[in-house]
Amino acid sequence: MSTVLETEEHQALRAAVAALGKRFGRDYTMGLARKGEHPRELWEEAGKLGYLGVNLPEEYGGGGGGMAELSIVLEELGAAGSPLLMLVVSPAICGTVIARFGTEDQKRAWLPGLSDGSLTMSFGITEPDAGSNSHRITTTARRDGEEWVLTGRKVFISGVDISDATLIVGRTEDARSGRLKPCLFIVPRDAPGFTRTRIDMELQAAEKQFELVLDDVRLPSGALVGEEADTGLLQLFAGLNPERVMGAAFSIGMGRYALERAVDYAKTRTVWKGAPIGAHQAIAHPLAQAHIELELARLMMQKAARLVDDGDDVGAGEAANMAKYAAAEACVRAVDQAVHTLGGNGLTREYGLASLITAARVSRIAPVSREMILNYVSHQTLGLPKSY
Repeated sequence: MSTVLETEEHQALRAAVAALGKRFGRDYTMGLARKGEHPRELWEEAGKLGYLGVNLPEEYGGGGGGMAELSIVLEELGAAGSPLLMLVVSPAICGTVIARFGTEDQKRAWLPGLSDGSLTMSFGITEPDAGSNSHRITTTARRDGEEWVLTGRKVFISGVDISDATLIVGRTEDARSGRLKPCLFIVPRDAPGFTRTRIDMELQAAEKQFELVLDDVRLPSGALVGEEADTGLLQLFAGLNPERVMGAAFSIGMGRYALERAVDYAKTRTVWKGAPIGAHQAIAHPLAQAHIELELARLMMQKAARLVDDGDDVGAGEAANMAKYAAAEACVRAVDQAVHTLGGNGLTREYGLASLITAARVSRIAPVSREMILNYVSHQTLGLPKSY
Protein backbone atom coordinates (compact mmCIF):
# COMPACT_ATOMS: atom_id res chain seq x y z
CA MET A 1 0.00 0.00 0.00
CA SER A 2 1.36 3.38 -1.02
CA THR A 3 1.77 6.01 1.70
CA VAL A 4 3.66 8.59 -0.37
CA LEU A 5 1.28 11.40 0.54
CA GLU A 6 1.14 10.59 4.24
CA THR A 7 3.28 11.72 7.14
CA GLU A 8 5.06 9.31 9.44
CA GLU A 9 2.35 10.04 12.01
CA HIS A 10 -0.33 9.02 9.54
CA GLN A 11 1.52 5.83 8.70
CA ALA A 12 1.86 5.01 12.40
CA LEU A 13 -1.85 5.68 12.88
CA ARG A 14 -2.67 3.30 10.03
CA ALA A 15 -0.55 0.56 11.53
CA ALA A 16 -2.00 0.97 15.01
CA VAL A 17 -5.62 1.02 13.85
CA ALA A 18 -5.02 -1.94 11.53
CA ALA A 19 -3.70 -3.92 14.48
CA LEU A 20 -6.80 -3.06 16.52
CA GLY A 21 -9.09 -4.03 13.66
CA LYS A 22 -7.39 -7.39 13.17
CA ARG A 23 -7.76 -8.17 16.88
CA PHE A 24 -11.51 -8.09 16.35
CA GLY A 25 -11.95 -8.90 12.65
CA ARG A 26 -14.93 -9.76 10.50
CA ASP A 27 -16.07 -12.75 12.53
CA TYR A 28 -16.59 -10.45 15.51
CA THR A 29 -18.54 -7.76 13.65
CA MET A 30 -20.64 -10.15 11.56
CA GLY A 31 -21.45 -12.25 14.59
CA LEU A 32 -22.87 -9.19 16.31
CA ALA A 33 -24.61 -8.03 13.13
CA ARG A 34 -26.48 -11.33 12.86
CA LYS A 35 -27.69 -10.83 16.41
CA GLY A 36 -28.48 -7.16 15.78
CA GLU A 37 -25.98 -5.98 18.37
CA HIS A 38 -23.67 -2.97 18.25
CA PRO A 39 -19.89 -3.72 18.40
CA ARG A 40 -19.68 -2.00 21.77
CA GLU A 41 -16.39 -3.61 22.81
CA LEU A 42 -14.59 -2.42 19.68
CA TRP A 43 -16.19 1.04 19.93
CA GLU A 44 -15.08 1.45 23.54
CA GLU A 45 -11.55 0.21 22.83
CA ALA A 46 -11.21 2.60 19.89
CA GLY A 47 -12.40 5.40 22.16
CA LYS A 48 -9.89 4.59 24.89
CA LEU A 49 -7.09 4.63 22.33
CA GLY A 50 -8.18 8.05 21.08
CA TYR A 51 -9.23 6.95 17.61
CA LEU A 52 -12.90 7.99 17.76
CA GLY A 53 -12.12 11.63 18.45
CA VAL A 54 -8.90 11.98 16.51
CA ASN A 55 -10.52 14.76 14.45
CA LEU A 56 -11.88 16.78 17.37
CA PRO A 57 -10.17 19.66 19.21
CA GLU A 58 -7.63 18.79 21.88
CA GLU A 59 -9.10 21.22 24.39
CA TYR A 60 -12.26 19.10 24.45
CA GLY A 61 -10.55 15.73 24.69
CA GLY A 62 -9.96 15.07 21.00
CA GLY A 63 -6.80 14.34 19.08
CA GLY A 64 -6.54 17.73 17.40
CA GLY A 65 -6.44 16.23 13.90
CA GLY A 66 -9.03 16.27 11.18
CA MET A 67 -10.74 14.25 8.50
CA ALA A 68 -7.37 13.11 7.17
CA GLU A 69 -6.84 11.20 10.41
CA LEU A 70 -10.42 10.04 11.01
CA SER A 71 -10.72 8.66 7.46
CA ILE A 72 -7.58 6.60 8.09
CA VAL A 73 -9.21 5.13 11.18
CA LEU A 74 -12.37 4.06 9.35
CA GLU A 75 -10.52 2.79 6.28
CA GLU A 76 -8.16 0.59 8.30
CA LEU A 77 -10.94 -0.81 10.47
CA GLY A 78 -12.85 -1.62 7.29
CA ALA A 79 -9.82 -3.22 5.66
CA ALA A 80 -9.57 -5.48 8.73
CA GLY A 81 -13.21 -6.49 8.32
CA SER A 82 -14.46 -4.55 11.34
CA PRO A 83 -15.74 -1.14 10.20
CA LEU A 84 -17.66 1.17 12.53
CA LEU A 85 -20.48 2.91 10.66
CA MET A 86 -21.14 5.30 13.55
CA LEU A 87 -17.71 6.84 12.97
CA VAL A 88 -19.29 8.49 9.94
CA VAL A 89 -22.10 9.93 12.01
CA SER A 90 -21.02 10.66 15.57
CA PRO A 91 -17.51 12.22 15.42
CA ALA A 92 -17.37 13.05 11.70
CA ILE A 93 -20.72 14.78 11.10
CA CYS A 94 -22.02 15.71 14.53
CA GLY A 95 -18.64 16.28 16.16
CA THR A 96 -17.46 18.48 13.30
CA VAL A 97 -20.62 20.60 13.32
CA ILE A 98 -20.54 21.14 17.08
CA ALA A 99 -16.79 21.84 17.11
CA ARG A 100 -17.15 24.49 14.39
CA PHE A 101 -20.48 26.07 15.22
CA GLY A 102 -21.60 24.97 18.67
CA THR A 103 -21.79 27.22 21.68
CA GLU A 104 -19.22 26.82 24.42
CA ASP A 105 -21.79 24.99 26.54
CA GLN A 106 -22.55 22.60 23.66
CA LYS A 107 -18.87 21.91 23.05
CA ARG A 108 -18.22 21.15 26.71
CA ALA A 109 -21.33 19.01 26.98
CA TRP A 110 -20.74 16.86 23.90
CA LEU A 111 -17.23 16.91 22.48
CA PRO A 112 -15.39 15.09 25.31
CA GLY A 113 -17.93 12.26 25.20
CA LEU A 114 -17.93 12.06 21.41
CA SER A 115 -14.13 11.92 21.56
CA ASP A 116 -13.82 8.99 23.95
CA GLY A 117 -16.96 7.20 22.79
CA SER A 118 -18.87 7.54 26.05
CA LEU A 119 -21.43 9.65 24.17
CA THR A 120 -22.83 8.91 20.72
CA MET A 121 -24.90 11.09 18.42
CA SER A 122 -26.99 10.26 15.36
CA PHE A 123 -27.73 12.54 12.41
CA GLY A 124 -31.26 13.06 11.07
CA ILE A 125 -31.69 14.68 7.67
CA THR A 126 -33.45 12.25 5.26
CA GLU A 127 -37.24 12.42 5.08
CA PRO A 128 -39.89 10.20 3.45
CA ASP A 129 -40.78 12.77 0.78
CA ALA A 130 -37.42 14.51 0.48
CA GLY A 131 -34.81 11.80 -0.04
CA SER A 132 -31.80 13.33 -1.76
CA ASN A 133 -33.55 16.69 -2.16
CA SER A 134 -32.80 18.45 1.12
CA HIS A 135 -34.62 21.54 -0.16
CA ARG A 136 -37.89 19.64 0.39
CA ILE A 137 -37.30 18.98 4.07
CA THR A 138 -40.54 19.62 5.94
CA THR A 139 -39.41 19.17 9.54
CA THR A 140 -40.07 22.60 11.02
CA ALA A 141 -39.04 24.42 14.15
CA ARG A 142 -40.95 27.36 15.59
CA ARG A 143 -40.27 29.60 18.52
CA ASP A 144 -42.59 29.45 21.51
CA GLY A 145 -41.28 31.82 24.13
CA GLU A 146 -37.88 30.55 25.25
CA GLU A 147 -38.42 27.14 23.64
CA TRP A 148 -38.26 25.58 20.20
CA VAL A 149 -41.02 23.25 19.01
CA LEU A 150 -40.05 20.67 16.36
CA THR A 151 -42.49 18.76 14.16
CA GLY A 152 -41.68 16.31 11.37
CA ARG A 153 -40.47 12.86 10.29
CA LYS A 154 -37.11 11.34 9.37
CA VAL A 155 -36.25 7.98 7.80
CA PHE A 156 -33.17 5.76 7.47
CA ILE A 157 -31.49 7.28 10.49
CA SER A 158 -28.66 5.07 11.74
CA GLY A 159 -27.97 4.06 15.33
CA VAL A 160 -30.67 6.06 17.09
CA ASP A 161 -31.14 3.26 19.63
CA ILE A 162 -27.53 3.53 20.79
CA SER A 163 -27.28 7.32 20.59
CA ASP A 164 -27.67 9.78 23.41
CA ALA A 165 -29.08 12.40 21.04
CA THR A 166 -29.80 13.02 17.37
CA LEU A 167 -28.67 16.08 15.45
CA ILE A 168 -31.87 16.94 13.59
CA VAL A 169 -31.95 19.09 10.47
CA GLY A 170 -35.08 21.22 10.52
CA ARG A 171 -36.20 24.50 9.03
CA THR A 172 -37.16 27.77 10.64
CA GLU A 173 -38.90 30.74 9.12
CA ASP A 174 -36.77 33.73 8.23
CA ALA A 175 -38.59 36.75 9.64
CA ARG A 176 -37.25 39.00 6.89
CA SER A 177 -38.04 36.89 3.82
CA GLY A 178 -40.67 34.52 5.16
CA ARG A 179 -38.76 31.61 3.62
CA LEU A 180 -37.78 28.46 5.44
CA LYS A 181 -34.07 28.01 6.10
CA PRO A 182 -32.16 25.03 7.55
CA CYS A 183 -31.26 24.85 11.22
CA LEU A 184 -29.74 22.08 13.34
CA PHE A 185 -31.00 20.98 16.74
CA ILE A 186 -29.65 18.58 19.36
CA VAL A 187 -32.59 16.36 20.33
CA PRO A 188 -32.04 14.07 23.36
CA ARG A 189 -33.19 10.49 22.86
CA ASP A 190 -35.72 10.71 25.72
CA ALA A 191 -37.30 14.03 24.67
CA PRO A 192 -41.12 13.85 24.99
CA GLY A 193 -42.74 13.45 21.57
CA PHE A 194 -39.55 12.05 20.01
CA THR A 195 -40.25 8.46 18.97
CA ARG A 196 -38.48 5.89 16.79
CA THR A 197 -39.56 2.82 14.83
CA ARG A 198 -37.06 0.32 13.52
CA ILE A 199 -37.04 -0.21 9.74
CA ASP A 200 -36.82 -3.88 8.78
CA MET A 201 -33.77 -4.12 6.50
CA GLU A 202 -32.53 -7.05 4.39
CA LEU A 203 -28.98 -5.82 4.97
CA GLN A 204 -27.27 -7.41 7.96
CA ALA A 205 -25.56 -4.66 9.93
CA ALA A 206 -24.93 -3.95 13.58
CA GLU A 207 -26.26 -0.41 13.20
CA LYS A 208 -30.07 -0.44 12.86
CA GLN A 209 -32.09 1.99 10.75
CA PHE A 210 -35.03 3.96 12.11
CA GLU A 211 -37.95 6.14 11.21
CA LEU A 212 -38.26 9.09 13.58
CA VAL A 213 -41.33 11.12 14.48
CA LEU A 214 -41.09 14.51 16.14
CA ASP A 215 -44.53 15.35 17.48
CA ASP A 216 -44.31 18.88 18.90
CA VAL A 217 -40.99 18.12 20.57
CA ARG A 218 -40.18 20.96 22.93
CA LEU A 219 -36.54 21.90 23.31
CA PRO A 220 -34.77 24.62 25.29
CA SER A 221 -33.21 27.50 23.39
CA GLY A 222 -29.79 25.91 23.90
CA ALA A 223 -30.77 22.96 21.68
CA LEU A 224 -30.21 25.08 18.57
CA VAL A 225 -26.64 24.56 17.39
CA GLY A 226 -24.81 27.86 17.60
CA GLU A 227 -25.90 31.23 18.87
CA GLU A 228 -28.43 31.99 16.12
CA ALA A 229 -30.34 30.37 13.27
CA ASP A 230 -28.58 32.20 10.45
CA THR A 231 -25.64 29.76 10.23
CA GLY A 232 -27.73 26.62 9.55
CA LEU A 233 -26.77 26.29 5.89
CA LEU A 234 -23.06 26.58 6.67
CA GLN A 235 -23.47 24.01 9.44
CA LEU A 236 -25.12 21.60 7.04
CA PHE A 237 -22.28 21.83 4.53
CA ALA A 238 -19.76 21.48 7.35
CA GLY A 239 -21.34 18.15 8.24
CA LEU A 240 -22.06 16.78 4.77
CA ASN A 241 -18.52 17.15 3.41
CA PRO A 242 -17.02 14.99 6.20
CA GLU A 243 -19.88 12.55 5.70
CA ARG A 244 -18.85 12.01 2.07
CA VAL A 245 -15.16 11.70 2.95
CA MET A 246 -16.01 9.06 5.54
CA GLY A 247 -18.34 7.33 3.12
CA ALA A 248 -15.37 7.02 0.79
CA ALA A 249 -13.20 5.66 3.60
CA PHE A 250 -15.87 3.08 4.44
CA SER A 251 -16.02 1.92 0.81
CA ILE A 252 -12.26 1.81 0.34
CA GLY A 253 -11.82 -0.24 3.50
CA MET A 254 -14.50 -2.69 2.41
CA GLY A 255 -12.99 -2.99 -1.06
CA ARG A 256 -9.53 -3.60 0.35
CA TYR A 257 -10.85 -6.32 2.64
CA ALA A 258 -12.54 -8.13 -0.24
CA LEU A 259 -9.54 -7.74 -2.52
CA GLU A 260 -7.12 -9.13 0.06
CA ARG A 261 -9.31 -12.22 0.53
CA ALA A 262 -9.42 -12.75 -3.24
CA VAL A 263 -5.67 -12.28 -3.72
CA ASP A 264 -4.84 -14.74 -0.94
CA TYR A 265 -7.19 -17.27 -2.53
CA ALA A 266 -5.81 -16.73 -6.03
CA LYS A 267 -2.26 -17.33 -4.79
CA THR A 268 -3.05 -20.76 -3.34
CA ARG A 269 -6.02 -22.18 -5.26
CA THR A 270 -4.89 -24.59 -8.00
CA VAL A 271 -7.10 -26.10 -10.69
CA TRP A 272 -5.06 -26.47 -13.90
CA LYS A 273 -1.63 -28.13 -14.15
CA GLY A 274 -0.61 -27.21 -10.62
CA ALA A 275 -0.42 -23.44 -11.23
CA PRO A 276 -2.44 -21.20 -8.88
CA ILE A 277 -5.41 -19.52 -10.53
CA GLY A 278 -3.78 -16.13 -9.91
CA ALA A 279 -1.26 -17.00 -12.63
CA HIS A 280 -4.03 -16.67 -15.23
CA GLN A 281 -4.64 -13.20 -16.63
CA ALA A 282 -8.41 -13.68 -16.53
CA ILE A 283 -8.06 -13.73 -12.74
CA ALA A 284 -5.01 -11.52 -12.25
CA HIS A 285 -5.95 -8.56 -14.42
CA PRO A 286 -9.37 -7.81 -12.88
CA LEU A 287 -7.81 -7.99 -9.41
CA ALA A 288 -5.05 -5.63 -10.50
CA GLN A 289 -7.66 -3.27 -11.93
CA ALA A 290 -9.61 -3.35 -8.66
CA HIS A 291 -6.45 -2.45 -6.74
CA ILE A 292 -5.71 0.46 -9.08
CA GLU A 293 -9.23 1.85 -8.74
CA LEU A 294 -9.13 1.65 -4.95
CA GLU A 295 -5.79 3.46 -4.88
CA LEU A 296 -7.13 6.20 -7.16
CA ALA A 297 -10.20 6.61 -4.98
CA ARG A 298 -7.97 6.97 -1.91
CA LEU A 299 -6.04 9.78 -3.59
CA MET A 300 -9.24 11.75 -4.14
CA MET A 301 -10.35 10.99 -0.59
CA GLN A 302 -7.05 12.34 0.74
CA LYS A 303 -7.50 15.50 -1.33
CA ALA A 304 -11.04 15.95 -0.03
CA ALA A 305 -9.98 15.39 3.58
CA ARG A 306 -7.21 17.97 3.21
CA LEU A 307 -9.65 20.55 1.82
CA VAL A 308 -12.11 19.88 4.66
CA ASP A 309 -9.34 20.29 7.21
CA ASP A 310 -8.17 23.51 5.53
CA GLY A 311 -11.67 24.97 5.86
CA ASP A 312 -12.27 25.17 2.11
CA ASP A 313 -15.93 24.17 2.15
CA VAL A 314 -16.52 24.88 -1.55
CA GLY A 315 -13.47 22.97 -2.76
CA ALA A 316 -14.15 20.21 -0.28
CA GLY A 317 -17.71 19.85 -1.57
CA GLU A 318 -16.51 19.02 -5.06
CA ALA A 319 -13.67 16.73 -3.96
CA ALA A 320 -15.69 14.93 -1.27
CA ASN A 321 -18.47 14.12 -3.72
CA MET A 322 -15.96 12.86 -6.27
CA ALA A 323 -14.19 10.78 -3.65
CA LYS A 324 -17.43 9.20 -2.49
CA TYR A 325 -18.41 8.39 -6.07
CA ALA A 326 -15.02 6.92 -7.01
CA ALA A 327 -14.76 4.88 -3.81
CA ALA A 328 -18.26 3.42 -4.14
CA GLU A 329 -17.67 2.35 -7.73
CA ALA A 330 -14.28 0.87 -6.86
CA CYS A 331 -15.75 -0.96 -3.88
CA VAL A 332 -18.58 -2.54 -5.87
CA ARG A 333 -16.20 -3.78 -8.53
CA ALA A 334 -13.65 -5.05 -6.00
CA VAL A 335 -16.28 -7.01 -4.07
CA ASP A 336 -17.82 -8.41 -7.25
CA GLN A 337 -14.45 -9.55 -8.56
CA ALA A 338 -13.47 -11.01 -5.21
CA VAL A 339 -16.61 -13.13 -5.07
CA HIS A 340 -16.14 -14.15 -8.70
CA THR A 341 -12.52 -15.15 -8.03
CA LEU A 342 -13.60 -17.56 -5.31
CA GLY A 343 -16.46 -18.97 -7.36
CA GLY A 344 -18.82 -20.98 -5.18
CA ASN A 345 -16.60 -20.43 -2.18
CA GLY A 346 -17.26 -16.70 -2.55
CA LEU A 347 -20.85 -17.32 -1.51
CA THR A 348 -20.07 -19.34 1.62
CA ARG A 349 -20.06 -17.98 5.14
CA GLU A 350 -16.57 -19.40 5.65
CA TYR A 351 -14.95 -16.81 3.40
CA GLY A 352 -17.12 -13.88 4.52
CA LEU A 353 -17.55 -12.20 1.13
CA ALA A 354 -21.15 -12.84 0.13
CA SER A 355 -22.60 -10.40 2.66
CA LEU A 356 -20.41 -7.67 1.18
CA ILE A 357 -22.33 -7.82 -2.10
CA THR A 358 -25.29 -6.01 -0.55
CA ALA A 359 -23.15 -3.80 1.66
CA ALA A 360 -21.08 -2.64 -1.32
CA ARG A 361 -24.23 -1.87 -3.28
CA VAL A 362 -25.40 0.38 -0.46
CA SER A 363 -22.26 2.48 -0.90
CA ARG A 364 -23.64 3.64 -4.26
CA ILE A 365 -26.83 4.85 -2.60
CA ALA A 366 -25.84 6.26 0.78
CA PRO A 367 -25.19 8.81 2.08
CA VAL A 368 -25.88 10.28 -1.37
CA SER A 369 -26.64 8.48 -4.61
CA ARG A 370 -24.16 8.43 -7.48
CA GLU A 371 -26.74 10.15 -9.70
CA MET A 372 -26.94 13.13 -7.33
CA ILE A 373 -23.16 13.33 -7.31
CA LEU A 374 -23.16 13.38 -11.11
CA ASN A 375 -25.77 16.14 -10.96
CA TYR A 376 -23.56 18.09 -8.57
CA VAL A 377 -20.45 17.75 -10.73
CA SER A 378 -22.30 18.49 -13.97
CA HIS A 379 -23.72 21.82 -12.83
CA GLN A 380 -21.28 22.91 -10.09
CA THR A 381 -18.03 21.88 -11.76
CA LEU A 382 -18.85 21.81 -15.47
CA GLY A 383 -21.33 24.68 -15.43
CA LEU A 384 -24.07 22.74 -17.18
CA PRO A 385 -27.71 23.73 -16.55
CA LYS A 386 -29.62 21.92 -13.85
CA SER A 387 -31.98 19.15 -14.86
CA TYR A 388 -34.07 19.49 -11.70
